[in-house]
Amino acid sequence: MFDFDQIIDRRGTAAKKWDKFAGRDMLPFWIADMDFPTPPDVQAALQARLDHGILGYAQTPDGLSEQVAEWLANNGGYRPRAEHMIWLPGVVPGLNLAAIVLARSGGAVAMATPVYYPFRSTPQVCNQRSVEVPLVLNGARWEMDFARLEAAFAAESVTSFLLSNPQNPTGRAYTREELTRLAEIALRHDVWIISDEIHSPLVIDERCEHISIAGLDPEIARRTVTLHAMTKAYNLAGLNAAVAVIEDDAVRQRFADAREGLVSLISPLAFTGAQAAYGDSSDYLPQLRRYLQRNHAALNQCVAGIEGVTTTPVEATYLSWLDVRELELAAPGEHFEAHGLALSDGAEFGGPGFVRFNFAAPASVVAQGLARLQRACDAAQTAA
Repeated sequence: MFDFDQIIDRRGTAAKKWDKFAGRDMLPFWIADMDFPTPPDVQAALQARLDHGILGYAQTPDGLSEQVAEWLANNGGYRPRAEHMIWLPGVVPGLNLAAIVLARSGGAVAMATPVYYPFRSTPQVCNQRSVEVPLVLNGARWEMDFARLEAAFAAESVTSFLLSNPQNPTGRAYTREELTRLAEIALRHDVWIISDEIHSPLVIDERCEHISIAGLDPEIARRTVTLHAMTKAYNLAGLNAAVAVIEDDAVRQRFADAREGLVSLISPLAFTGAQAAYGDSSDYLPQLRRYLQRNHAALNQCVAGIEGVTTTPVEATYLSWLDVRELELAAPGEHFEAHGLALSDGAEFGGPGFVRFNFAAPASVVAQGLARLQRACDAAQTAA
């Protein structure tokens, strides 16, 4: 059994999540890393690598890309070839590099918003126009607006579509039908898909599954850049190692060329962490998912009792998207921070009036955060 109730004090360790608010009575539920320790087997692999004593330049370890292919086949239905993989120090550099090599003069990069905020800066990085198509709320589920997406692809000279799957911040695990429809539209309009699948190990709704869009059929696989990493699920965000899967030979070569001199090499510890995570055969992930389910249920129960706040079910990730528009807060993030609760303000995701709550923390800490959430919302209602 893994002890997710264990409280580890991260203050004073240069942890971005906590030390951003050093000296303040603040509980942080903003940035997407977990307050759970990296599992023991992964720690042991890292310690063994440290015990070697030399941490020089590293190359991709033998067999690692094959491990990724096996993992993706078992967790998304897509089995890429190892020779189609390029390793990177993080998914975000891969996102930007892919958009750069796919850019066309006068082109645009499209995305469905709200979305992980680095997506929104990618068009500027690759000198393309930005096209943001809002997700629509259908009952209790955020969905892509396919009619508006197709119209945008046709009218805006879109070169690539940035897909967050599972979706950050809404927590959707897109269905096969949704992804198939997106793929069909993209192929009709000669649009590439750049798919960030970093949260794919974290499907917490047992009725859902992660589906890699590249696994739908060979044609869409040839038009997709799939980005993957284990850093979220195994809390290895400080040891960044990510992989880009690119089947098209010409695009993959341009991507590799663009990478040289632009992004750093991957550290030997990051490679070691990736090897241990992709090769993990323990019960860590199932237990983590069950723990996150319970935290998610506690959060939903709390929100259900707060007037003026709503949320939608999280199918994947450990991130809940809270609608606080009825509270009429000028700056939601600042309001909650004033009550000792650090959340991500939805405006940076393209969702003003919302906040994102990261519930990947010991249940007792989440309970304290939910009490502060209640007090902050009560204060807003009183002020109104």
